[in-house]
Amino acid sequence: MTPRPVSASRLPLTVHQRLRLAANVVNGSTVLGLAVAAAARTELSRGPRGLLIAAGYRWRLPFAAAFTLGNVVLCRCTAAELLARPALLGHEEKHCSQYAWCLGIPFLPLYLLAAGWSLIRTGNPGTANVFERRAGLAAGGYPAPSGRRPRRPSEVEA
Repeated sequence: MTPRPVSASRLPLTVHQRLRLAANVVNGSTVLGLAVAAAARTELSRGPRGLLIAAGYRWRLPFAAAFTLGNVVLCRCTAAELLARPALLGHEEKHCSQYAWCLGIPFLPLYLLAAGWSLIRTGNPGTANVFERRAGLAAGGYPAPSGRRPRRPSEVEA
């Protein structure tokens, strides 16, 4: 499965992008991403800034339009459609850096804990999730915090 290039910027990688790419290969998160991309029969292509785009992801979970495993961005759309959404691609790229900072696979349980905490606090898995907030809520398609916590069923008036 050799990634084919898509029409993306051909700028050389920065030192930060090279380090992130190397860290995510060594920590196994990009290898996991490539395995999921192959199992899901996505179309793999090279994206900008050291990213790999796995387009045409059709599995039910996760529900997101795009998600990241290491330096692999898996998306339900085509690679060209993802490249046409630079805010979303930038959001997913920030998750790539989070994988590197969390030493790879440990990012997954940390992310799930943050999503659960956010769901309890706001009724949404992203709004109070530290990883989503640092990647940019709006760019990831998450609602901004309202300042109010959702009512529990026992608090609703009859």
